[in-house]
Amino acid sequence: MTKSKKNDFRPNDFVVYPAHGVGRIVSIEEQEIAGIKLELFVISFEKDKMTLRVPTHKATEIGMRSLSSPDVVSKAMETLKGKARVKRAMWSRRAQEYEQKINSGDLLSIAEVVRDLHRTDDQREQSYSERQLYEAALERLTREVAAVSGTDEAGAQKAVDDVLLSRAA
Repeated sequence: MTKSKKNDFRPNDFVVYPAHGVGRIVSIEEQEIAGIKLELFVISFEKDKMTLRVPTHKATEIGMRSLSSPDVVSKAMETLKGKARVKRAMWSRRAQEYEQKINSGDLLSIAEVVRDLHRTDDQREQSYSERQLYEAALERLTREVAAVSGTDEAGAQKAVDDVLLSRAA
């Protein structure tokens, strides 16, 4: 069971870790922790200057996954084109839902957050917490789009911005 899950990911693969976004598996190493030998994926998140070690047998259980397929990326871009769906709930409740969607690691959910929180110049100003959530979702989305399409983050950012601006027009 653990062998098949372990083989899903290899060194130098890009993976999506739900709470941190896109990272690259640097290596697979064995460490002894509390007297138990564990095999760990060593994942590097360049932009955050962070390294994460994930037990290989827990990787899929915690939601670590391969990059989305180009089909899923195009669906996410289609989601961005849609009309923002803002529920009439209290902001704290909505913020909690947005946070859960961002940390789910699901590209389509992240695209929904970007769509719902995007503001054009003629719309009202965002609150600080709205802007924080929007930027977090936008960063996760652009990093994965960049990794899937093989472009740099600036190119992915431009593609996402173009879709968002075409929606406003």
